[in-house]
Amino acid sequence: MGVGLADLFTGGRIVDIIFAVMAVEALVLILVLRRPAGMVATMLLPGACLLLALRGALTGAHWSLLAGSLALAFVAHLVDVGRRAR
Repeated sequence: MGVGLADLFTGGRIVDIIFAVMAVEALVLILVLRRPAGMVATMLLPGACLLLALRGALTGAHWSLLAGSLALAFVAHLVDVGRRAR
């Protein structure tokens, strides 16, 4: 049988699908649009960290994993904003 939409969320699989979409986005930015890999990484890292926190919340991970992922997302966001401000 197929996987229901609710199962995608409760098992955290939806996050894996979003990560796959982000990987394709990164490849397009780097290979097609010729953006520097470092720029692409700093641009996508905050969202990836937020997705890790979401996956942890959906799967019942320990609170420290959520807090760490959120803190890392904040730091990555500040780095990205700083890069863009230059």
